[in-house]
Amino acid sequence: MADTTPRATSNRSTTPGSSTFKDYIGSQWAERERPLPEPREQAPYAAARRARISELHPGRTIVVPAGQAKVRSNDCDYPFRPHSTFAHLTGWGTDTVVGSVLVMTPTATGHDATLYFRATAGRDSEEFYANPEIGEFWVGPRPSLDEVAADLGLATADLGELDAVLADLDPTVLLVREADTELTRSLDERLGSTVGGAPEQDGAPATDDVLARDLSELRLVKDEYEVHELRKAVAATGSGFDDVIADFGAVLDHPRGERIVEGTFNRRARADGNTVGYDTIAASGHHACILHWTRNDGAVQPGDLILIDAGVEVDSFYTADITRTLPVSGTFTDVQRMVYEAVLEAADAAFAIVKPGITFRQVHATAMDVIARKTAEWGFLPGTAEESLQQDNQFHRRYMVHGTSHHLGLDVHDCAKARREMYIDGVVQAGMVFTIEPGLYFQQDDLTVPEEFRGIGVRIEDDILVTEDGAENLSVGIPRTPSEVEGWIARSGR
Repeated sequence: MADTTPRATSNRSTTPGSSTFKDYIGSQWAERERPLPEPREQAPYAAARRARISELHPGRTIVVPAGQAKVRSNDCDYPFRPHSTFAHLTGWGTDTVVGSVLVMTPTATGHDATLYFRATAGRDSEEFYANPEIGEFWVGPRPSLDEVAADLGLATADLGELDAVLADLDPTVLLVREADTELTRSLDERLGSTVGGAPEQDGAPATDDVLARDLSELRLVKDEYEVHELRKAVAATGSGFDDVIADFGAVLDHPRGERIVEGTFNRRARADGNTVGYDTIAASGHHACILHWTRNDGAVQPGDLILIDAGVEVDSFYTADITRTLPVSGTFTDVQRMVYEAVLEAADAAFAIVKPGITFRQVHATAMDVIARKTAEWGFLPGTAEESLQQDNQFHRRYMVHGTSHHLGLDVHDCAKARREMYIDGVVQAGMVFTIEPGLYFQQDDLTVPEEFRGIGVRIEDDILVTEDGAENLSVGIPRTPSEVEGWIARSGR
């Protein structure tokens, strides 16, 4: 593809442009020793994933872009993160070069995969010093084609050669459409808007939507490398929670203590991983009843519960997703503990049934049985638990409107384009990783509950690995029972 990188700073550039300066800045540089790396650990796993997609789409060219940087404001971009499918099929992680494209070309026996990316530029090029978007002086050096080929076990080519490759594609090409909107637009124009097509039916050829579905379903069962990375993400997340509790003094002292919680956790995410896997929820008091409270601009008061939903994304982009609800003063009140223990009972009941062979929806149903029974016992429902659990009633869902589980991996809500019959109605298999996260949320103005319950929100969320004969709670080491939580806070000196 032609280099169309914008020069957003051209109207204020003071970079010299004379031939004398160009000759000078391009000379007298020492040679760098750049030995070829050994293949990274994830390279064979990524190759196996490509092979599985190749089997599903024989004879079709498959184009998987990493994507472009996204503008935050004017000439400032958000930190670049490649599309998760690109990460899954290459294993390049945080080293990914912006704008890269993986092309899988069909052969008689499968596919040949080639990674196109903008390789390092020579120091005699103007890009080297004058391009603030990609120049080495500005953003650091890029790897060579040979280095990446050795690193990932993939054939590589310069991005400048991609235009010729794309020009030869026929309308049967399959593309990950949302990864790079400009590339998608270009291919649609070139191929007469046939990329994407209609949904697969009656044996018709697969479309981009089918490819997206297959790529999502490929991630439903994790390989051993993915599980290892998720364990790393969970461990780093546990350290982040430790940091937050140790910082409770500063949290209570600041008028926007929720922001201190967020900042403390995010510091750990950057230190031990790539960043957070999603915007941290630091919801104190009645904010805990707002399910996606990410403004985090409230005070944290003595006596509050604070609900912290946070996860570290490691350098391979696998993320944890864990929630703990903590009594800021160190101990639960009687009502807070009652609510917390009900949520814990729901979580434990759901975990107890997880094993290969159950359906995914049974996890949610089991947790809801407990939520319905508890809220009925407390007199909050207009009927019995059994009546509430009937499909047309669901009164207990007033206090927990979200689901209990979602798949977890490269995306915090992983496998999002999988078919319903493979996801919510799917059969649980060994190697799946998903959350269990029941909660109870009593809004501060909810007249169906006694006043002492209003403004209390509790969620407990753990990351669960399905094993051959049951399940493992990957985050069980992060305190989760009321007594464990109180002891955790006490050990921090609070």
